[in-house]
Amino acid sequence: MLLLFDIDGTLLLKATAAHVAAVLEALREVYGVSDPSKVEAAGRTDYEIARNVCLLDGVTAARFDAGRDDFRIACVAAYARLCPDDLSEFVAPGVPDVLDALAKRDDTRLALLTGNLEPIARLKIGRAGLGHFFEPGQGGFGSDHEDRTELPAIARRRAGHYPRSKTVVIGDTPRDIACARADGVRCIAVATGPFGPDELAKADVVLRSAHELLDAL
Repeated sequence: MLLLFDIDGTLLLKATAAHVAAVLEALREVYGVSDPSKVEAAGRTDYEIARNVCLLDGVTAARFDAGRDDFRIACVAAYARLCPDDLSEFVAPGVPDVLDALAKRDDTRLALLTGNLEPIARLKIGRAGLGHFFEPGQGGFGSDHEDRTELPAIARRRAGHYPRSKTVVIGDTPRDIACARADGVRCIAVATGPFGPDELAKADVVLRSAHELLDAL
């Protein structure tokens, strides 16, 4: 199987403070948005969050698109400066043991599937002590596409055109479920983020914690 793991709310819990600060700094630097409107961020890509904020605060879509690369560069640089050296305290209970067990299986591949820009995702997961489970050049990230529903197909292609029937998205939001459905792959939802089991009921399996993942697979 190819297992595609979300980060925030799935592998890590409440580890987003520096990430949020980096996005706000980049919005201010690139687009002059100093008092951003609040938007729902859970399950969205960094680009989608930034676009929604900008549109609500009077930045045109054309201006957002023109500054998108500058936003990415500024956001990644800010996160590198703001990210704590150690994020291990934010690792979700059970995650290290589950990843260790899965990494030892010959028939299983692990990759990230997240709305984070890739450099942010890699730094975040590395400082949490989980980076060695996820090989470079694999996965799908918010820097690959603004629309999260495109990310599973990107991750499967990077894994050697992995078949849909052997691919599973693992996440904590309805948008994780939606992106899995858009690509025709299965989804396991973990109710460790902002959404409860009832809100995640459209997944193939809903878990209360990572401890249940091995049995679910």
